[in-house]
Amino acid sequence: QNMYTLHRAKGCVQQHSTSIYRSYYQYSARLFSTTSPSSSHVARNPGKLFVPEENVLTTQEIDNRTKNANLLRLVEAYRRYGHYRADLDPLNLHSAHKTNIPQLDSSLYGFDKNNKSQSVSLSGIVNLGKGIKEATVEQVIQHLEQVYCSKIGLQISHVESEAERKWLNETIEEMSISSFSSTEKKQAYTLMSDAESFDHFMTKRYPTTKRYGLEGAESMVVAVNEIFSTLSKDGVENIVMGHAHRGRLNLLSGLLRYPARHLFWKVMGNSEVPEGINSTGDVLSHVGTSVDLDQYSSPLHVTLLRNPSHLEAINPVAMGKAKAKQINARDSSSSKTACLLLHGDAAFAGQGIVTESLSLSHLPGFSVGGTVHLIVNNQVGFTTTPYFGRSSHYSGDVAKMINAPSLQVNAESPEDVIRAARIASLYRSKFRKEIIVDLIGYRRHGHNEVDEPAFTQPSMYKIVRSRPTSVSLYKDQLIEEGILTEEEAKNISEQAIQKLDVEMKATSSGYQVPPADHLQGKWKGLEHVKKAESEPDTGVNLEILKDIALKSVDHPNLKVHQRLERSHCVARRDRINKNSGIDWPTAESISVGSLLLDGHDVRICGQDVGRGTFSQRHFELVDQDSENTHTPLNHLQPGQGRLQMVNSNLSELAVLGFEYGYSIEDPKTLPIWEAQFGDFNNGAQIIIDQFIASGEAKWLQQSGLVMLLPHGYDGAGAEHSSARIERFLQMVDVEGVQVYNRELFTQNPNMYIINPTTPANYFHALRRQQIRNFRKPLIVFSPKILLRHPQAISPLSDFDIGSKFEPVLFDPETPDPSQIERVIFCSGKIYYDLKEARKKVELQGFKTTIIRLEELSPFPYDLISSVIQTYSNARTYIWAQEEQQNAGAWSYVEPRFSLFMEQARTKLKYVGRPPLAASAIGVSSIHKKEASQIMSDAFQQ
Repeated sequence: QNMYTLHRAKGCVQQHSTSIYRSYYQYSARLFSTTSPSSSHVARNPGKLFVPEENVLTTQEIDNRTKNANLLRLVEAYRRYGHYRADLDPLNLHSAHKTNIPQLDSSLYGFDKNNKSQSVSLSGIVNLGKGIKEATVEQVIQHLEQVYCSKIGLQISHVESEAERKWLNETIEEMSISSFSSTEKKQAYTLMSDAESFDHFMTKRYPTTKRYGLEGAESMVVAVNEIFSTLSKDGVENIVMGHAHRGRLNLLSGLLRYPARHLFWKVMGNSEVPEGINSTGDVLSHVGTSVDLDQYSSPLHVTLLRNPSHLEAINPVAMGKAKAKQINARDSSSSKTACLLLHGDAAFAGQGIVTESLSLSHLPGFSVGGTVHLIVNNQVGFTTTPYFGRSSHYSGDVAKMINAPSLQVNAESPEDVIRAARIASLYRSKFRKEIIVDLIGYRRHGHNEVDEPAFTQPSMYKIVRSRPTSVSLYKDQLIEEGILTEEEAKNISEQAIQKLDVEMKATSSGYQVPPADHLQGKWKGLEHVKKAESEPDTGVNLEILKDIALKSVDHPNLKVHQRLERSHCVARRDRINKNSGIDWPTAESISVGSLLLDGHDVRICGQDVGRGTFSQRHFELVDQDSENTHTPLNHLQPGQGRLQMVNSNLSELAVLGFEYGYSIEDPKTLPIWEAQFGDFNNGAQIIIDQFIASGEAKWLQQSGLVMLLPHGYDGAGAEHSSARIERFLQMVDVEGVQVYNRELFTQNPNMYIINPTTPANYFHALRRQQIRNFRKPLIVFSPKILLRHPQAISPLSDFDIGSKFEPVLFDPETPDPSQIERVIFCSGKIYYDLKEARKKVELQGFKTTIIRLEELSPFPYDLISSVIQTYSNARTYIWAQEEQQNAGAWSYVEPRFSLFMEQARTKLKYVGRPPLAASAIGVSSIHKKEASQIMSDAFQQ
């Protein structure tokens, strides 16, 4: 009776809890909407609260559970603790710990030999199969042993949703007693045999190649095939995959139909990139593909992303690409595109990017409707055992943080692997949430094929080397069942080897590298540009820009905070109506708005991006009474592009990876990631190094991602001053030392890097990203103080048709070059400090001109040469920066300037802070003293 009352109470609460998540769905609708809603206001989610569910049990089931409470307790014990006794480890390394699980002793629940034979109703307690309503206690126990203590472990006691737990229990209880057809078993065997044949072929032909083979976990291919099949039946048309090294080549050459000849060509030391295309290429274990598969219930497009060796870094990238596919297809239910991630056991437990990526899984703007995670478990990480490699029982336990259910399965039981993969895929389809499949196998070789694992795991590898392979064990099983013959098994293996032989021979008989396909599909029309082109016209009709600016602060029927109304909305209207010029926040708004009117989408993501770290942006306005939100730029005119304004969680590594993944899917969207402070990009360095800076060079993978990194020395200390300009400049591939080939002056760099000082240049830089016929990452060292600096204002004419980005800005206050004796080069906000200092020093007329390098990569060689020619009378040339000598742009510009200093008959002098171990001084008095000294040194006579 108490249980019944409790469930009734939960049902009552449910009636009043609907509004809690209403805003979440409204937010999703806003992202996918193609037309303006009748109301421009969107309700805000007050927080992720636990929402009680409606009663999932009938009155009859509740009554039976009450009547047979002891049986219910026994069943729940198996569901909770059964996985500890399950036969999950094919090597049986820890069998001694499985024998005594006291919670599974039926006598604890009042059952003995006298009452185990009694028949009980199963209603609401356990599922023994369709149509079975009663059974003896002994039959129930046997069933529970088969389901929960056999080759699959189910770990769901941490899952909050009773409906999900009930579905998972019922599904595995029914599926565990289901059988497979002879055709299904033969298919599974063939997939495993083909994977094994590939490894044997590679061992024979390329014995010293590190291929990270699948031996010991061949059933991984079976799991992937089942995931593809089940998701396809549910209507999924696209799957985006991230995959660690192990088994990658097996999967490529088998299930993903990647011609093995391309792999063999690569093994021979050749490039996978056609001649004439600049590329560094990448190693064999990073190869990716994109393929249309027709063997499932409906056509399925699978993309296996190229990945670096940094463990798990591909995870958020794959999620971001999947999200872009969903949004572009208006797939608001995440039913057409799914994400599949394959992990290593040690990496899943140990890499922080895993938990950061998992934390995105339920967030608006990031959720992809559930990712299926398949852990290929070696039971060792390189040479580190689980005892030293993780603090949890299972490698997938970190996913408990998001209440993700977890299935563990013995890799040597292919049919149970199919069951686990099927359950995971069905769960994703039904609940649109993350789920883990932990495929517990082993590594027949070491970390790679030339490694000796017995150096560090001698006991483990005595077992490995003394036991038959997974494929031979399954072959013996099928022969015993009469499904397969020895001759058939031999033929399957021989056919696989013959196909590989044919592919091998193809590499020596007129082999041609396949044409690059990186500019096909959505990327068609863009180009692989080798030389930096002249700046495109990025100006816009001024009347259009004024209209955008006014509408950007329009908020009908929304009660905005009175201070924000005055300082942001009214101030912007006044500035536009009085033609007082454009400040930084307005320039950003009209740049984004103009792109939306041009039909482009814009996605800006990061911590607090809606408001902006410095309360400058306010793309999203909040009603002070209802907390409903309004995004004015999404209401400029019908048919415009969409602005996605995504406030992220406190992650840099995963979120930046996600945005990069988004950018490589959709060139028609301008993707912007903003760091709360520029130096926070430190936490995302792997993504910057391995994807943003080098993705195109390695994989021909263009990205137009914009990184906004607030930068500037204003006394805020070491963690809020420097965005580390020097690190980004060190990563660009622009030639700068002993350049004798003038063509190198104009090469298109891997990244564009700007440190703008005017709102107009920022406006043009953003528009330039979408107008050019190629995509390159843009790194913007964005300002803090300049956001409201009274002199950081651009006249409207600088935005008009015919205007463009200016890589170098000459000094508007020194019109007569013949009077100039000193030339100061600088970049960033220090210009305004130098400008003020000059007024105090040169009272009788300016003898110093201040030249701003707005763009550092590509380096403006021709414009610098023009400056030196223009100021030919100057005898002193200075590079001034607010950063310390071992930071900022000095080490980058100095060797490049040296190419022109002979022409100027002098050397470039450094003015700035002395070298520092920290990125900035943390004591305000010292900071001010250093800033004053820089100004003094810059104008020293």
